[in-house]
Amino acid sequence: MALKNFKFNVIEKNNFARTGVIETHRGNIQTPAFMPVGTQATVKACLIDDIIKTGSEIILSNTYHLMIRPGVDRIISAGGLHKFMNCKLPILTNSGGFQVMSLSKLNKIDREKGAIFNSHVDGKKFILSPEESIRIQKGLDSDIVMIMDECPKKTTDYNLIKKSMELSIYWAERSKTAFGINPHKGLFGIVQGGLFKDLRIKSLNALTKINFEGYAIGGLAVGETQKEMFKVLDDIKDVMPVNKPRYLMGVGTPTDILGAVKRGVDMFDCVMPTRSGRTGLAFTWKGRLNIKNNKYKNDNTPLDSNCSNLSLNKYSKNYLNHLFNTNEILGSTLLTLHNVNFYQELMSSIRKNINKGTFNKFHDEYIDKL
Repeated sequence: MALKNFKFNVIEKNNFARTGVIETHRGNIQTPAFMPVGTQATVKACLIDDIIKTGSEIILSNTYHLMIRPGVDRIISAGGLHKFMNCKLPILTNSGGFQVMSLSKLNKIDREKGAIFNSHVDGKKFILSPEESIRIQKGLDSDIVMIMDECPKKTTDYNLIKKSMELSIYWAERSKTAFGINPHKGLFGIVQGGLFKDLRIKSLNALTKINFEGYAIGGLAVGETQKEMFKVLDDIKDVMPVNKPRYLMGVGTPTDILGAVKRGVDMFDCVMPTRSGRTGLAFTWKGRLNIKNNKYKNDNTPLDSNCSNLSLNKYSKNYLNHLFNTNEILGSTLLTLHNVNFYQELMSSIRKNINKGTFNKFHDEYIDKL
């Protein structure tokens, strides 16, 4: 069977909020979409078949972590990332730039060489150039590939953000050249520029001239307030290409997602539902709850009585409280699946309301409740 070319089509618009479909040869992705994070070739505590049953249509894996452990050559020898982790879904891999900033020791940025850093695991020295990042992602055989960028820590230093943004544009050009031509995969540019409108627009304009299959908004979820994040999205929503998917990296909470969809974003990823699930925090349509709280010891109702998916409504708060307070692994699995399932229910409801023209009402009803 011939491979399907990478495509994106907008289906419906409700002001800036919109639904669409990303077509890949491994399957279609309904947008707005949330991507569970499979950092090290696994969505922690879950079987990939169960992640699929939540309605997830794409997952994210991490170039930085996979290049360190187990190494790209080992994954290539297994036939690529999909075969390595037994995943039939499309996979997006990030470039590693954010992790170089947030995790690695003694990192140094060199315009020509790339990011020079020591592994957070064993201190081993790595050099990650735009070309090397693309080479690794090609080896992983992911379906959506991210350019190499520099993701600076949050700062109000305009000149520092400007310099970083300009470096990211240069690396974007090099990433595009290294990627070459592959109509079956999507290469996404990453808009940088901190909280500064002029830098964001300058970055976006430069990236659209290079021409990518999608555009991510990077450099957020690094400590700014939700209001600051929404302002950045408001600043650029009128100039984002309308015929390309828009991906807000590393975001976020249910209310982050609602507000970003209202401003035209199509794709999201975040460790929050899975990491929170492993620590006892559950997301529900009535808000968050900490299942380890003593008040759930004798509560024999499920987290969501309306959710029959994966039989999650067969497990009571009482039982989940017991699992977490005795450090049983099953608790992490059940709550992680509950949270991922909730996020996918949220995305499905968002899409339905956009298509019906009722998204603003839906947004207003849940923006505070969630």
